[in-house]
Amino acid sequence: MKEKLENDIETLLDKEYGYLNAGFPRFMRLFGRDSLISSWQLLEINQEIAKATLKILAKLQGKKFDNISEEEPGKIIHETHPKLLHHPKYDWMPFPYYGSIDSTPLFIIISSFYLEKTNDREFLKAYRLNIESAVKWLVQKIKTDKSGLLRYQRKQERGQLFHQGWKDSFFNHFKIEPPVAIVEAQGYGYLAFKKAGQVLENEKYSQLAEQLKKRFEKKFWMSDKNYFALALDGQDNQRQAITSNPGHLLFCEILEKEKQEAVVKKLFSPELWTKYGIRTHGLSEPDFDAESYHLGSVWPHDNWIIAQGLKKCGYLDQYQKVKEAILTTHKELGYIPELYAVFPDGELKEIPKACTIQAWASGAALQFITE
Repeated sequence: MKEKLENDIETLLDKEYGYLNAGFPRFMRLFGRDSLISSWQLLEINQEIAKATLKILAKLQGKKFDNISEEEPGKIIHETHPKLLHHPKYDWMPFPYYGSIDSTPLFIIISSFYLEKTNDREFLKAYRLNIESAVKWLVQKIKTDKSGLLRYQRKQERGQLFHQGWKDSFFNHFKIEPPVAIVEAQGYGYLAFKKAGQVLENEKYSQLAEQLKKRFEKKFWMSDKNYFALALDGQDNQRQAITSNPGHLLFCEILEKEKQEAVVKKLFSPELWTKYGIRTHGLSEPDFDAESYHLGSVWPHDNWIIAQGLKKCGYLDQYQKVKEAILTTHKELGYIPELYAVFPDGELKEIPKACTIQAWASGAALQFITE
């Protein structure tokens, strides 16, 4: 298993720039979010991948406002290929494309994780301005939002993503009217501010983190469901659905103990938990579909991120359950795909459209077996 996963990573490694392409065969390109998360997964194994990823993303960091590419000063790309000017499938989609709400806070977070792991002061010296620029983008996004939250809304319909969190899509598959404040992005923003305060030695960012935390809990908590909403729409109405998204809040340190316990309880309820991992979407939701990309399937990287939070918050038994679920899937399928289906009766099924090699799926399994 370990050798197979190492070969997956080698297949996806860009030999010129050193980052991981997102997946094979459909996503042999640089993605801000995907490449950052897969480099985080491999920090204990190969710190050079994280360094290379941060360097190429810093090079491509937004410098101007562009309504077509959604570029903004300080913003980190969603997707590109250093040698392509257009998406090979969508020739009307510009490269680099910046339609992501979370790649920028993740750039700050992974920069801090890399620095904590390596104490690479030369990197900080060389890329401090890029980190500062990313934080300024974050500050501006929150400052200009009426509720002080991180939101996205595409600038035009053609060539741009409607949803711009990790469960992204060209279509409004979540049925939310923009601008959208997706739940996990608020946690990423909080942790990015905290880490920026430490890395840049600026107490102002730590204060902004605490202010965001207060606004977040008030707006997103569903008291009747004892869980966090998937998102808020443009009028701050909650999109009330039981999803895996709030599980990402655990590693972000934004939750008090009582809310941590509520999130963990829901993640491991029959609504979301399966023998093969945590579903993206709750079993009782009217739009649940075990084979859907984001409305019921299981994603290894999603589970891995949740597992990091479980470990950080001290839920070690639950962490072990997630780890075993992902490795069991690899054993039964013979590989670890981008995503897979687990039906209500517990049957595991491959999804034909899923990438057979995906960086953040292989990275998740490899980290689990080598820790």
